[in-house]
Amino acid sequence: MKLTHHLGTLALALFTAGLAHAETIRIAIGTQDTTINCATGGVLIRELKLLEKYLPRDGKYKDAQYDIQWKNFTSGAPLTNEMVADKLDIGSMADFPGSLNGAAFDKAGKKSLFVTVLSGSTQGSGNGIVVPRDSPIQSITELRGKTISVPFASTSHGMLLRALKANGIDPEKDVTITTQAPEVAGPALQANKIDAHADFVPFAELFPYRGFARKIYDGSQANAPTFHGSLVNAEYARKYPEIVTAFLRAAIEADRLFAAEPEKYSDLIEKTTGIEAEVAYLFHGPLGLQTRDFTWKPEYRQALKTSIETLRFLKRTDADLDVASFIDDRYLRQAFKLSGLDYDARLKQYDKLPLKANDALTGKPITDLRRIGQVWIEGEPKVRHYATLESAIADARHIEASGKRIRVIYAQDYNSGIKLLARQAWFAQDAKGQLVAFLLKDSAATWAKANSARLVDYAGIQSSARLANR
Repeated sequence: MKLTHHLGTLALALFTAGLAHAETIRIAIGTQDTTINCATGGVLIRELKLLEKYLPRDGKYKDAQYDIQWKNFTSGAPLTNEMVADKLDIGSMADFPGSLNGAAFDKAGKKSLFVTVLSGSTQGSGNGIVVPRDSPIQSITELRGKTISVPFASTSHGMLLRALKANGIDPEKDVTITTQAPEVAGPALQANKIDAHADFVPFAELFPYRGFARKIYDGSQANAPTFHGSLVNAEYARKYPEIVTAFLRAAIEADRLFAAEPEKYSDLIEKTTGIEAEVAYLFHGPLGLQTRDFTWKPEYRQALKTSIETLRFLKRTDADLDVASFIDDRYLRQAFKLSGLDYDARLKQYDKLPLKANDALTGKPITDLRRIGQVWIEGEPKVRHYATLESAIADARHIEASGKRIRVIYAQDYNSGIKLLARQAWFAQDAKGQLVAFLLKDSAATWAKANSARLVDYAGIQSSARLANR
């Protein structure tokens, strides 16, 4: 009887110890679904259940249960509030709100870590300035004396201040700057209640795509690098480094999947967030406005430093964050290693997602990317590529005449190489009908004058585009 009782007591003790070891680990992740730069750190991981694939299941995690929680935000500030309050463990946002995240943690006697870039532009594309569709304003130099709205303390706010100063406009004396979130700015643009609006991804392209605004300035003109990335509570990372690495491996796979099938996953982003697939592809498809680049390039480190300095100038923080310790790439390097990737090699790469395609009409490889056109047709799983913009425009007219709907036509800015919505672009057209695209009217006019071409808008090229190489 004594032996039986002892064995029963031992079994109960072992069972109880097993329950204690079977820890339930929360993984609470804050996302910004409509900020599509965060897609590989949020919506794609969530919808494709990629995190579950990489969570550790051995060692101290052998019997662990995972409580994965996702919460969506429209901006970084409320996401940061919940991270500081220990309601979230990981969150994704841009460089400016990320700096405020670090400052908020510091003020609370805690620390957050910027562990990865998700997407960005070392040129500065992503941030931009738009005006109402029928506004006479064509460039930033015409904003003197005007009212400009912008989400305060955002990455686009910093871009706006630098852009105005670079063009000889005093942000405090020569213009009126008001704060507006994008959901407020959209109706304000439609009602002509503001002269211009500066915003971050994807609104400087989304509003023009939806037809009520025109883009007059791209962040690349200020040459001010910008990015979105993911942060983690430092204490959480210390306690569960393998989980942070698993999150980053999931993000890396999300990036790989998108790169392989950008149309498919642009459609998924639209289905999930309401941001049109055509805009997602504009940013992240081949030769897109931004590069989904996870590595901490010197330009992104500088962008974070600049954001901290600008926020202090705006009196939005008095924190003196040390970028060297705020950025922690140890977890990312481990994720790269486990994914079979060379972090240091990728760190040196600056190329956009490449376009390796044949002309849709001739079948010949496309080699010169400066004058290409791309057409996305309703019902077709892949975007069509054309060696020349005039071929793309003419073939699109032919396709529409057959009864099919054109989702979007893309062009590339001849000077900067940034991707454009063709309907929003300006063009120079020579005597042979060859087209060159530009974001700005002045740029197109300058090129046209120097090359014996004529300035023309999108409506103007519709009547003269010819079907080439057929």
